Amino acid sequence: MTVSDNTPVIIGVGEASERIDAPDYQALSPVALAAKAAEAALMDARADAGAPALAARIDVIAAIRQFEVSGPNAQAPFGASDNFPRSVARRVGAEPRRAIWEVVGGQGPQHLVNEFAHAIAAGEMEMALMVGSEAISTVRHLAGKGETRDWKETVGGQLEDRGYGMDGLLTRDLAGHGARTPIQVYALFENARRAREGRDRAAYALDMGRLFAPFTEVAAGNPHAMSQQVFTAEELATVTGPNRLTSDPFPRRMVARDQANQGAAVLMTSVGRARELGVPEDRWVYLWGGADVKERTPVERQDLSRSPASVAAAKRALDVAGVTVADIDVFDLYSCFPIAVFNICDGLGLAPDDPRGLTVTGGLPFFGGAGNNYSMHAIAEMVRRLRARPGAVGLVGANGGFLSKYSVGVYSTRARPFAPFDSRPLQAEVDGWAAPELDPGFAGEAAVETYTIDYSGPAPRGVVLARSPAGARVIAMTPPEDPQVVETMIAIDPLGRRAVLKPAGEGKILVTGFS
Repeated sequence: MTVSDNTPVIIGVGEASERIDAPDYQALSPVALAAKAAEAALMDARADAGAPALAARIDVIAAIRQFEVSGPNAQAPFGASDNFPRSVARRVGAEPRRAIWEVVGGQGPQHLVNEFAHAIAAGEMEMALMVGSEAISTVRHLAGKGETRDWKETVGGQLEDRGYGMDGLLTRDLAGHGARTPIQVYALFENARRAREGRDRAAYALDMGRLFAPFTEVAAGNPHAMSQQVFTAEELATVTGPNRLTSDPFPRRMVARDQANQGAAVLMTSVGRARELGVPEDRWVYLWGGADVKERTPVERQDLSRSPASVAAAKRALDVAGVTVADIDVFDLYSCFPIAVFNICDGLGLAPDDPRGLTVTGGLPFFGGAGNNYSMHAIAEMVRRLRARPGAVGLVGANGGFLSKYSVGVYSTRARPFAPFDSRPLQAEVDGWAAPELDPGFAGEAAVETYTIDYSGPAPRGVVLARSPAGARVIAMTPPEDPQVVETMIAIDPLGRRAVLKPAGEGKILVTGFS
């Protein structure tokens, strides 16, 4: 099919990684990892004009924030660049007119592809380089040995800082009761799904293990994966010393692996410029469709076992692409926790053991949860897989926050005119959904919706979300001074029971028992 010269295409992808136990380990900084991935992306395009000529045509560079600079109070232990995107650009010989520091969230890489595809199609952008990296494993490794590095850089220049994007992700009532980190909040979602499925703890643990066991096999064959160990479903589900419980129901191997040293990059331009620079057409990958949406805060969702906004984004992207889920040959579904994958499977009618597979990298617990940048790796590997299967269609689902922000891309090497898409009507629909009433002063018995038991501190502590007899949502926690309550939660299954609750002042509600 003939397409117009302004049709956006991905022409190059690159990855870089290093393990601390590798003989060639260099303890690369985040900038160095990202630059190495960017160099690989420029080479991957195989342009007749050469990688330096491509770099010279980059007019926009966008970078994904590292975890260590993803909050207003965060401090990079070894220092950081004052302009990360331009630090990377300088290393690859690019002088872009515009540098972007993308908003925090794992949706970022796919959101940038969606955004830049429109800008390229509209003639507002010539060539875009998207980069990101994490060196968390190196930072912890060196700090553990008492070593430091000087990674501070002063580059200056224009920078469009899109901020931290924390507004609307979490509310004080939930955080104040002890559910403030992703692992704690996602545990609430996961146990809500277990309640919906009617599964006991052991059966559901095995369900999660069956979902993720194939991911370990994919990671084992990925040279950039941080873990290449294959696990059975039973090994993933069984709690042991190395596979300790983190927040019920998650053993350690079921959660995103933040010990990662990884960088990835995606290079995007138009068909006309790709042809002008001599990029072979077998390198071109088209964006057929996409969508971006933001979900309500967790306590404003009617059903904590689902994220319908994420599913709606996936369906919208499929509609824009003119395909159905049955037409997708390759998937990468964001997998920070099992619920993030289950949610899309449940919503799209995908079996967790779909023979097409649900990851191209090995997933965040095994490939590595490279901070906000995981899906840049997913896009890079998706591009390679689609090039190896000309005409195949792939879907990438990228998640940020607490199932809060979801961006989707549908890709193929098969030429197709770019179809602009507008997610604002979808967002307006999500914003219009009714939210449950909260009762911050409830006393009495309430039906347990979900719970978690967090094991990260000196003693276990429980968080319970329940519904009052009037249907209002109530958030409660176990009393720190009374360990017997949380021990009861450990011994019994709170799901299907009624929690006995009482106000404790300062907006807190305590669990005093179960009936």
